[in-house]
Order: sequence, then C-alpha cells, then structure tokens
Amino acid sequence: MSLAVTGATGLVGRFFVEEALAAGEPVTVLGRTPPPPGFFSAPTGFRPYALGDRPDLSGIDALIHCAFSHLPGRYRGGEGSDPEGFTRANLDGSVALFETARAAGTGTVLFLSSRAVYGRYPPGTGLTETLTPYPDTLYGKVKAEAERRLFALASDSFTPVALRATGIYGPAGPGRAHKWQSLFDDFRQGRPISPRRGTELHGDDLAAAARILRDTGARGIFNASDILLDRHDLLALMARAERIERPLPPRSDSPVSAMRCDRLASMGWRPGGIARLHATLPALCRPCPAG
Repeated sequence: MSLAVTGATGLVGRFFVEEALAAGEPVTVLGRTPPPPGFFSAPTGFRPYALGDRPDLSGIDALIHCAFSHLPGRYRGGEGSDPEGFTRANLDGSVALFETARAAGTGTVLFLSSRAVYGRYPPGTGLTETLTPYPDTLYGKVKAEAERRLFALASDSFTPVALRATGIYGPAGPGRAHKWQSLFDDFRQGRPISPRRGTELHGDDLAAAARILRDTGARGIFNASDILLDRHDLLALMARAERIERPLPPRSDSPVSAMRCDRLASMGWRPGGIARLHATLPALCRPCPAG
C-alpha cells in the first residue's frame, strides 16, 4: 500500500510517517515544502499541498490527514482574532481534501480528530464514541463537523475513519521542540507553574492504532487515549532525571473526563501506559550533569 500524510513534519504527523516507513510502506509527504534532509528515518516522496488545495493523490491507497492551521502552540483558541479564516482553512480545506481523495480512488482516509469534540460534557464523564459531539470551542466544532462531512462521503470503495486523539507526547523531529519543552524550561528556571492534569498518549501508540484500523479496514470513530497525568508527577520524574531540586507545583484536584477506548482495545490495541512514559522521558530531558 502507499500512504500520504498531511502535517507530516508536525509532532503528531511524524509518528504516522515513521510507523509506515518501519513497515516498509511507501510514504508521500503532502506539504508546502519538502521535509528537511534527514528529518525522517528513510526517504519519503513529496507532493505540494496546503489546506484548501486539491492535491495530486493519484496512486495513493490511504491518506492520513493531520494538517491543521492555528496560532503557534494553540489548538483550542487557535483561531485568534480570525474565526472565519480558521474555519475556512481547517473545515473547508479538509472537506476539499476528502473529496479529492474520494475522486482519486484513495480507499481509506483517516482524519486525526480530537477529544475536543466532547467539550461540554461534565468533568468526570466517561467519554465514548456513541456520545453526541458537544464541543465548546471552535476547534472542537471544526473537528466534529469535519468528521461529519467525511462520513457523508462513505461508500463501498471509500472508507472514512476518525481517530479522536487525546494529547500526544513523545520525542519531536530533528530540530523541533517536544510538547513539554516550554513546561520543562519553566520548571528549570523556577517560573510559576499552574496545577493541571490531563490524559496523554504516546505518538507511537497513536500510530499503532492507525495501523490496526487501516489493516482491518475498519471505519467509523475511535477514541485513542492512555494515561491520566498530573504535572506534579511529570515534573517529579523530570526533576529526578535532571537532578533538579526545586519545589513541585501542587497536584491538581480538577476532575478529568477520560475517553473510553474499548473499541480499539477490542481490536488488540494496547498502549504503553506509564511504563512507556518512563521509557520515553530520558529522550525529553537534558543529560544529567556529571558527578
């Protein structure tokens, strides 16, 4: 099979590319510019693409759509002062891509959606795929509507999948910052850090979920989440790894709505849990000083 990925050089998209390359699958990056030399572990193809374009998808068997236009570092609230432009780029642009893929004979389109579609459900709610989307941000509304528009294109030869992901962590590509870089830097510098906890998933586990869905020909909506992580505990691990002695932020007492991932689990998906976080942390920290 041949795979195309939008947003391939972003933190999340990179994991899909690397998983496919490791499986020996040809990968085509869809983006404004080719990836920097050596960015991926093996060569990829490249075709020009920006949100709103209708790219050349000839010969592409499967598409993973990760590209999203937003203010740097912000998803919820990423529209800034231009909600119309945000919607035009991300919703209209995604729909144009879905339609192009269907017309080109691409058999599977996997859309990277978000737990943000569940927005207004009360904290502590167990979030399942059968719940009606209830977004409370423009980001969540755009994701939910893009899902709906994708599934409206379904046919016997066109398989739509929405993968509703929680926060994704893991090493970034060469020259890029991982998602907790600024948090770690704030802690190193002794800056104030507010209490927070949320659900997290390693990017490799997200890519493994996508592989299962593609290999089985599954269609529909699937939640992807793993651990509930408090900043206090994350920074405690980071402080130990870097030998930093500094007070930790207090634990959060806010309830969290965790996504239920029974659908993926029934297909054999097993994320790495807290053990994977421990194994990944050294790659996210500075080397310990000698002595």
